[in-house]
Amino acid sequence: MKNQIKSPTWPVVIPILAWLALAGTQLGLNLGYVYTIALTFCLIGTVLAAVHHAELCAHKLGEPYGTLLLAVSITVIEVALIISLMLTGGAGVESLARDTVFSAVMIIVSGIVGLCMLIGGVLYKEQEFKLHGANAALTTLAAIVVLTLILPNHTATTVGPIYSNSQLGFIALVSLVLYGTFVFVQVIRHRNYFLDQSDSDKPIKSESRPNTVISTKLTALSVGLLLLCLVAVVLLAKSLAPDVELAVEKLGAPHKLVGVIIASIILLPEGMAAVRAARKNLFQTSLNLALGSALATIGLTIPTIAILSLITGWTLILGIDTKSTVLLLLALFISSLSLITGRTNVLQGVILLVIFAVYLLTTIIP
Repeated sequence: MKNQIKSPTWPVVIPILAWLALAGTQLGLNLGYVYTIALTFCLIGTVLAAVHHAELCAHKLGEPYGTLLLAVSITVIEVALIISLMLTGGAGVESLARDTVFSAVMIIVSGIVGLCMLIGGVLYKEQEFKLHGANAALTTLAAIVVLTLILPNHTATTVGPIYSNSQLGFIALVSLVLYGTFVFVQVIRHRNYFLDQSDSDKPIKSESRPNTVISTKLTALSVGLLLLCLVAVVLLAKSLAPDVELAVEKLGAPHKLVGVIIASIILLPEGMAAVRAARKNLFQTSLNLALGSALATIGLTIPTIAILSLITGWTLILGIDTKSTVLLLLALFISSLSLITGRTNVLQGVILLVIFAVYLLTTIIP
């Protein structure tokens, strides 16, 4: 007999407190460092609540629909944040979308995936996953990354790391086609490529309860609260951005570090969900969350911003510099080699985390 899951109270209360704190910022409430600390705690709690609701949705919808919901939800909100910042103007808005997307891809491919591999290797020595699903995600990601972030540096129609209007429109369409095809393969044509191994001979430390069900009412509530949590995470990150910028200035670090920090905050819900899946010996779910998030970020953000750029006449800088190109291609190459056998271990995780550490170092000390 299956028992019905009941949601605890804290994932409902924390988003309400976060929104009350955000309302305080709109009313001009300012208590200095005390309020900044309060916003920080609200941010952390909201991230934990978002992970909880995402896992409930994934349990109800099944894989890979649950992870796809989380990836697309965060990406839509990320696009809204980028657009709002671009509309306010200021220095560096032309490269804002590029810097945000590049930071997100590096954080996911080298940081989150590397951490999941390391945790899984420490707990289980090896973790298994579906090779076809990983190959599908990585090949799609590599194609979109090269077309949107690297190729603009090598076109001759325009000067600089930008596309002409016709090129930009075509690349936006190509990116949507690639991402749409991947989603079709993931959820319809080859859904089995993205499911965890059911016949693994390794023990699974799972917190999930297979003999439980989630009511439709609870699922609808979790979807709504998930969206509220994700919006709150983005708005809290935006509210904390001035304090982050001030801290970066005091450290004497480049302004790009601010983008890395904000991208890290936005990606916290997916990152934590991926790590929790790795701890449960569900590495395929970790890959679905991580690589699916990277694909949604670049496959939806760049086309949306490109279309707005064509409509409004904004100049959109897409090409990354040589140092960033080397690190990005290295991360993709090592990820491809690490996922070529269908098994992961500690060494692969350490290598990717080292690449992530080098990325952070070269961002702080160019």
